[in-house]
Amino acid sequence: MMQQMNYLQQLSNGADKDPMNLDQGPSRRARSSNDTSAQSGSAPDTVAAHLPLLERNSVDGNRLRAFYRLSVDELFTLPPIPTDEHYCERMGVSIRLMPKADLQALKAGRFAEMALGAIVHNEVSLAMELCNATVHCLRDCVKERPSSHYVFEVARGYFLLGIFRAFRGDMTRYFKYRRVCLTHLSHLEKGSRDTELLLAAIAYLDSWAYMMYNANERKLPSIDGTIPAVASACGPSMMDRQFDVGNVPASIASDPKNQMWIQGAPPVYLNNEAPLAARSLDALACAVRSCCDQANSRFATLSKSADPSAAESIDAEIPDESITTPTSSAVMAHEDELCSRNMVLSAFTLLQQHEAGSTTQRNQGQHLIISAMDAFLDGGDEDNSGGFTDAQIQSLLSVCNTVIENPLLLHHGGPTYHMVSNAAILLCHLMNGMHAMQSTSPANREMEAAVFEEVLDTFLSVRKLLNVHRRKLPVMLRCHGIPRPNLGVVRDGEPFVDLGETLMCGCRGCQGFVLMACSPCVAAERARSAAEKRKVEASLESDMPEEIGELDGALYDLETEFDLDDDALLGMLSKIITA
Repeated sequence: MMQQMNYLQQLSNGADKDPMNLDQGPSRRARSSNDTSAQSGSAPDTVAAHLPLLERNSVDGNRLRAFYRLSVDELFTLPPIPTDEHYCERMGVSIRLMPKADLQALKAGRFAEMALGAIVHNEVSLAMELCNATVHCLRDCVKERPSSHYVFEVARGYFLLGIFRAFRGDMTRYFKYRRVCLTHLSHLEKGSRDTELLLAAIAYLDSWAYMMYNANERKLPSIDGTIPAVASACGPSMMDRQFDVGNVPASIASDPKNQMWIQGAPPVYLNNEAPLAARSLDALACAVRSCCDQANSRFATLSKSADPSAAESIDAEIPDESITTPTSSAVMAHEDELCSRNMVLSAFTLLQQHEAGSTTQRNQGQHLIISAMDAFLDGGDEDNSGGFTDAQIQSLLSVCNTVIENPLLLHHGGPTYHMVSNAAILLCHLMNGMHAMQSTSPANREMEAAVFEEVLDTFLSVRKLLNVHRRKLPVMLRCHGIPRPNLGVVRDGEPFVDLGETLMCGCRGCQGFVLMACSPCVAAERARSAAEKRKVEASLESDMPEEIGELDGALYDLETEFDLDDDALLGMLSKIITA
């Protein structure tokens, strides 16, 4: 109670110091207090306008950081950005002697965190302004390189900026900022706790990109001409010969196979000196990649069996290199250690060890991912009738209920949202099966009715959350559009939830959950139909209407203007890295 009173007093003191109208949006409040700073030219408009949000007693700044920490950082658990005072104390220098580039590196990370917090809370205009402030701070770091102590902070800033771009569906800039992040990490010869956490976060976000592009490197944007591949820093002593992966940040970042996404054997997981939570997350990222490779293989086989005459076009759509990947090759060579099932079990064990030796709060996001993967990889009931095991049902309900209680977990940087969508699809299959095979025994019928009601209530709640979240996303990033259940009178032979009406995700791994009860011919036809529907959906949203709303028009103009600043930063980086 005393702590709560102290916290309320702090908020009250912060409000007393801020004479601005609290009914205004954060962006407008920040601008109104900094007009003179912005007009003087001492700092770019977006930086000067939002500097008050960086203050410790800023209610709005703390609110935005809270959204970031409860969503993106809830899973990644990156180290806190040090305050200027803490840095000076650690380095033994006066704050007045702190290099400008070092100060800007810290500001970039703080602005990026708040930008992600704003986009999570759907404050799009404010998020874009804070993202632009991040870009300006990082441009100052390019003009005047920060000290070696700040390489990690600059790398973190670019990674967070990449996450923001990914959330906006701008995958070209995401891949560019990701590579710049790796370029900075390549200068770190020795690993540290912070660096390993960042590498694990990159690997998990990469596994999402791996899914969205179906492991097909031919469809990736070409960025080598602007941001060259990270220069090789690998020596024999920097590689794990057994698994052919780097064992220090420099070798991981410069590994040729990791230039667009981390793949192959999981490097952080295999490093016994890395933090347990980071090793657990990297193991899950490897399991996701492995499942994606398997889905590509299954779809290629299924499509060819459904239409043998289309083998050539199928090979073009699902090339061999998206099936025989560095990840699948590593898994085949070390199946006992690296198969998906064992990766998930190892991730759970490592997470338990981490929580046993830590006083920090339980990582709900990582437990959610483990529960989802555990349900997905469950072999089904013992009599092989294709039903669900009790453990599988409990895992699916746990995943959905966790998200219902904590909707911000859908904003993880990675495939978490897709996992929850697929868990909801499996609940549809479960309800369809229960509806079709009603027990004749009164006792069993009563028990099954209770289970069915529990599953239905959970499904309706999580479907609502997923549909709301889906509408906020760019078309490319959307997972399934899940149909409504038939709550009226269902005729014999009709499913309770008609999954044929699902607007399927573009990821083949996700499509497999919808099509698991279909014949090869039906599955192939539905996959083709879903691709056409996605094209229609994308065209409808990309077409600019003749009369655009005032708010949408302002956001469009703002984004176009800020994109120029991003391109200027990337242009500067391109010249430096190329030179």
